[in-house]
Order: sequence, then structure tokens, then C-alpha cells
Amino acid sequence: MPQAEQGPQPGMTGPRTFKHGDFPVASVLRAKGDRRVSVCIPARDEGSTVGSVVRAVVQPFLAKAGGNGLVDEVIVLNDGSSDDTAEQAHSAGARVVDHRDETGKGGKGQAMAAALEAASGDVIVYLDADVANTTPAFVTGMLGPLLLRDDIALVKGFYTRPLHGDPTGGGRVTELVARPVLELLFPELSEVRQPLAGETSGHRSVFEKVGFADGYGVELGLLIDVARHFGPGVLAQVDLGERIHRNRPLDELRPQAVDVLRAALERAWPH
Repeated sequence: MPQAEQGPQPGMTGPRTFKHGDFPVASVLRAKGDRRVSVCIPARDEGSTVGSVVRAVVQPFLAKAGGNGLVDEVIVLNDGSSDDTAEQAHSAGARVVDHRDETGKGGKGQAMAAALEAASGDVIVYLDADVANTTPAFVTGMLGPLLLRDDIALVKGFYTRPLHGDPTGGGRVTELVARPVLELLFPELSEVRQPLAGETSGHRSVFEKVGFADGYGVELGLLIDVARHFGPGVLAQVDLGERIHRNRPLDELRPQAVDVLRAALERAWPH
């Protein structure tokens, strides 16, 4: 791991890019050593999909009592759900941690922070709960760069995102807000293909160092903050193939876009 407060170095390259197939299970498991791995899944009202996400991790990877698995715990952070998210997650094999933000507002950033507090891992993998086609390759892909390379601090997933039957077109906030603002204000991060990806992994010490922005600004904030503290060369991105999830109408995307833009502007021109 690079040392904190190293800062961007002259000539340092941006994120390195891999494919999930670059990290076979056996190689990742050998590289794990005695480190603990926690998979955390923040979820709010995702009862229809959270069970399949949990099973994609638990069935192939969760360590049994006395055994040595790639994953030591799977936590679903139940962020004030009103549906059966908690029941579905528990039935699939996750440890469910209930969370309600004390401000009453909640939000993804707050849920990710609460999940980190509940987790025991040295390495943390975050997965989204609303993905309909999560596979074990999401886990090995997100863990591979961290466990096999000492100079990677944060990993983002990227993928194709179908929209209304077309093979691409999803990720409207990503393409219309997140990537343009990175290109303009943080060009060293302009090659990150899915800056808002919920598939995010990193060393616990890195998350503890930089913290989490509130709401939907959390993913972009993490990228910028990690690059600022450790240099952009410690970032990696992994091609996870295709990602299928619920595409929201435009009126539901505006609050996400506002959070993302706020996170970028606060970091470009801090008070």
C-alpha cells in the first residue's frame, strides 16, 4: 500500500485497467493470505434483487466455520427499508445490519460509512443491491487488484449498461454529469469509465483515511479524495462485463446529479 499524504506525483499515470478474467479464483485466494475480506451491500427497498446479489457471494466464496474462503463476511446494510429487503438478505446468508441515519435523511454515503463501521475486514468490497445479474466474477474482479498488487488502493468496476432493450445507453448521470465534470476539473481521472459504480473496493485504511461524502456524491468523492491523498496511480478499474439493473426515470436522477456535482465542486473549490 502507498503511504498516506503522498499526493499526486509528477508523471504519475491514471487508473490502471483490467478485466475480471485477469484474476482467477485460485490466484486471488492464494494472495489473500491472512487478510480478512468483508463484502458490504448497502440496500434500501431492494427485496427483489438483494437475495441474488448475496447468493452470488455466499455460495462460492463465504468461509465456513473453521474454513478458509475468499470472503469472511457478507453484510447487508439495511438502510431503512420498508419492504422485505432484510428478510431476503438474511435468507440468502448475509448478516443484516439495520441502519437509520440520525438526521433522518439517510443516503448512500451514510450507508457505506455505517457498513464500514460494522465490518471487520482489512479489505472491503461494496456491491450494489439492485443488480439483477451479479456474478462471482464481480467479487474476484474487485478483489484481484487489491490482493495481487501492493500499489493499488481503490478499485472501481465498469461495464456496459443496457437501456430499454438497447445494449448501451444506461448510466445517464455518469455520461452527462460525472465524466464531464472529471474531464474539466480533475483530468487525471477522466479515464475512469464508471466513476459512479457501486462496485467499489479498497483497503480499510484508505476508506478510514478519506471518509465518505453524503448521499449519491460518495462514489465521485471517493475517487477524487483517494487520488488527492495517494495519487491517481493507486486507482484501478476492472471490466465486469454487462450490468443489468433498474433504470430510473429522469425525475429520479436529478437528485443524484445534484449530489454528484456538489461533491465535485466542493473538492475543486474547497471552502
